[in-house]
Amino acid sequence: MLDQVERVEQHYQELDRQLATPELTSDLERLQALAQEKAGIEDLVTRYREYKATARSLEETRAMLDGEQDEDMVTLAKQEIESLKSRLDRLLLELKLALLPKDANDERDIIMEIRAGAGGDEAALFAADLFRMYSRYAQSKGWGIDIIDRNESDIGGLKEIIFEIKGKGAFSQLKYERGVHRVQRVPTTESSGRIHTSTATVAVLPEADEVEVSIKPDDLRIDIYHSGGAGGQHVNKVATAVRITHLPTGIVTICQDERSQLRNKTKAMSVLRARLLDMEQRKQEEKITTQRRSQIGTGDRAEKIRTYNFPQDRVTDHRIGLTLRNLPRILEGGLDELIDALATSDQAKQLEKQLA
Repeated sequence: MLDQVERVEQHYQELDRQLATPELTSDLERLQALAQEKAGIEDLVTRYREYKATARSLEETRAMLDGEQDEDMVTLAKQEIESLKSRLDRLLLELKLALLPKDANDERDIIMEIRAGAGGDEAALFAADLFRMYSRYAQSKGWGIDIIDRNESDIGGLKEIIFEIKGKGAFSQLKYERGVHRVQRVPTTESSGRIHTSTATVAVLPEADEVEVSIKPDDLRIDIYHSGGAGGQHVNKVATAVRITHLPTGIVTICQDERSQLRNKTKAMSVLRARLLDMEQRKQEEKITTQRRSQIGTGDRAEKIRTYNFPQDRVTDHRIGLTLRNLPRILEGGLDELIDALATSDQAKQLEKQLA
């Protein structure tokens, strides 16, 4: 592994030399490409250089210990050796993690889709809670949120909501949220105090660039109609809602949240591209034909990645067996501890496979 990192450092030095050549200033495209490539491996090289410096310090301290008679100096040297060994082990692990294959989608913006599952009105209220949770989390990261389409229930819940989250690393953080989320609580409409179990499904799709997904105009049926639902009288004055059907796959995307027909069409096309990219990636990686099945299942109560239990004030992620308290804080967007634990578990599994 260290030989591999050594080659990366040599390549980094070569990139440095190329970037320093005067001729490169006239080729801005190549200059940008080399600078981007260098930035992509800079963190790994920095850690490796720290590892080598720590290894040298360890050898020098061990050499200093040989023949040393002063007891105080011997004690200090032994303490320093233990500290350096611990740092060396930590840096070695960091290097291994840095060499793990990167998810090509990690830096992308995302499209999230939340749908009420089993549980009727209570499921729709839970879907609204999840949307609020992800909105607060995105705001805490300084990310932008843009609603594409929503379908509200009669009592203020969400039967379905589709929205964009724009921000560096959005997919890398929120990709662990896809799946079936389960809530256990006493609904406000329940007079007997009986606990109900409801579900909502979450899908997380990386946004696709236009050049990544080829969509032929002849493959699209675009319908324009009057918006419905909440939003004021303006929604019915002009036909601005857009429904796009991708004829080869049958995928339908709808956007009616904007007053502008053009904005609605742009958003609906963005969702379509994301779904087509997701479908293609899943075909390649998992050899399946259904694009969202592995993300969100059917929404049945038995299928779950996480449970939000209100009576016991706990949130349990069943994939890693982690239970956290203070459920209100988590629903206010306090997801860092959960997401960090899921990312660490994912890295550990990848590292285990790499070392096997």
